[in-house]
Amino acid sequence: MLALSMSALPRAHAQGRRPRTGVIARAAGGEERRVNGAQARALLPLSSSSSPPTLPAAPLAAGSSDQQSRRSALASLLAAAAATAVLPPPASAIQGLTAGRIPGLASSPSPDGTFLYTRPEGKSGGHGVGWSVIPKYRFSVPAGWEETPVSIADLGGTEIDLRYGSKAQGSLVVVVAPVARFVDVERNADVRITELGPADVIIEAFAVELFGAPLNPGDVLETDVSVDKGSGLTYYRWTLKPHRLVAATAVGNRLFFLAISATGVQWRRAEAELRAISASFRVDPFKL
Repeated sequence: MLALSMSALPRAHAQGRRPRTGVIARAAGGEERRVNGAQARALLPLSSSSSPPTLPAAPLAAGSSDQQSRRSALASLLAAAAATAVLPPPASAIQGLTAGRIPGLASSPSPDGTFLYTRPEGKSGGHGVGWSVIPKYRFSVPAGWEETPVSIADLGGTEIDLRYGSKAQGSLVVVVAPVARFVDVERNADVRITELGPADVIIEAFAVELFGAPLNPGDVLETDVSVDKGSGLTYYRWTLKPHRLVAATAVGNRLFFLAISATGVQWRRAEAELRAISASFRVDPFKL
């Protein structure tokens, strides 16, 4: 007499193996052998109250369910990342879009051995007149000069556009200020420095932004007014006590200053180089 036994199926599940097809039948003497579906049904009692046993569903191949779950989770993560990704803005040549320091110094020296700095187009800076285009300015420095950070604590505030320096020779600052301090002008005005006042008025008005303190009587040692032949722009230049040089011009609706400061030791060591830096300062003519 054979009796049906389902014990092999749970064992196969517990051991992580896929059970073999068929049913185990146990004889009265305890001997087990596998029978097919038809043979198993023949062994069932024919009572109307009896119902065929429910065989456990065979599991999927090992790992297939976990793999499907991992694929679904990965697909969801990739879709979410694509939906929320922040793309970088397109490259632009419009000035005033990039905050922070942007290299503007030439990688190779000029024939005289100096390096030309040109204000980068992407350099940010509202400078009191909104986000209108800031004309490029340029100057030349000897080897060893480097750009230094502009602090928000500077007395010049947002009007300070650049700082450069050399431990051996001195330091400079470029201030870009609105001409609206002197006159009412339109956004696209093109003002010249001579329209804003004589040289002594201009330097006295901006001494605090340039050096952190007003000028004292007798601080102005030399004043020079010249016209650049290439651009037609007028430049004011000053030599100030104790060891300071300033160059300035106006383009568009802004005033541009390059101010140099040095200690006594630096001045004695590099006066000629510092004067050459001041003389090299130029601003591009205004273009609509």
